[in-house]
Amino acid sequence: MRSKCNYCIAVLVLAVLCGSACAAPKALRLAHVVNEQDSFHVCALKIKEVVEAESGGELTVDIFPNAKLGDERTLLENVRMGVIDMAIITGGPIINFMPEFGIFDLPFLFRDEAHAYSVLDGELGQGILDRMDKMGWKGLAYGERGFRDLTNSKRPVVKPSDMAGLKIRLMENPIYVETFRALGANAVPMSWPETLTALQQGTIDGQENPLNVIVAFKLYDSQKYMTLTHHTYSPNVVMMSHRAWKGLKPDHQELILKAARAGAKANRDVDIQKAAEWLEFLKAQGMIVSQPDGEAFREAVKPLYEKYMEKFGAETVQAILDVK
Repeated sequence: MRSKCNYCIAVLVLAVLCGSACAAPKALRLAHVVNEQDSFHVCALKIKEVVEAESGGELTVDIFPNAKLGDERTLLENVRMGVIDMAIITGGPIINFMPEFGIFDLPFLFRDEAHAYSVLDGELGQGILDRMDKMGWKGLAYGERGFRDLTNSKRPVVKPSDMAGLKIRLMENPIYVETFRALGANAVPMSWPETLTALQQGTIDGQENPLNVIVAFKLYDSQKYMTLTHHTYSPNVVMMSHRAWKGLKPDHQELILKAARAGAKANRDVDIQKAAEWLEFLKAQGMIVSQPDGEAFREAVKPLYEKYMEKFGAETVQAILDVK
């Protein structure tokens, strides 16, 4: 009898010890809407690499690309509710939940990547990430979608008047819509999964996105003309459900933050390193590339600045413009 009791005690002790040491890893679901050739996926892979390498097997990251868990608006809502743990989201749709995020969408606001990084990684950008808490999100880091350029299937676009009548797909973002209406286009807000079908079927004439998207999604198959407008710099946000964030141990929170920043840097680095290569590739696919009349484009969108200077604060907008 005594040996049987000793055996039972030993089993209980092993069960208790194994409860912590042998616990299954916590799996985090990370979603984005683009494909595995896109720099968003580079970001996701780096996050997974850092988290799994440095968590001692306690955390894993499962990546869901290609809008498998929904378009970006759906992802934002599901991250807020805690249905999805993490997401990489283009900045544009965030404005529908946080109007102040729209300040980054003003056309021709950023001179170049270095200017954008200084603003986003500085006090103003980090302050906006912090305010995501109230939306149920934990803003972790800014990666990038990048400077956006125009493509279409109809004709070269060099000046705003060339945009007249073109049906251009835009993110579901009022500033983007107003920008392209100011430029004379027929602005068509549409989710990304719908856009690919619409371009192939010719129900829209064009779209605007950075070079990495144009390459990754083979838009050269339906789009003959590209204009290097660089009309907007689009950040993305690596975010986490605030509910999931609060459920992590402090050391895991620090690791997630470190991994998100590493992913954002990898995202930016690949865009910068490959920009010239992507452009030459698109030309080789037969795309006709034009340089726009930049001054004419800036002049056409001036009314937006008059409107949004009041909304976002003239001093704040000017402070961004003045960053060296």
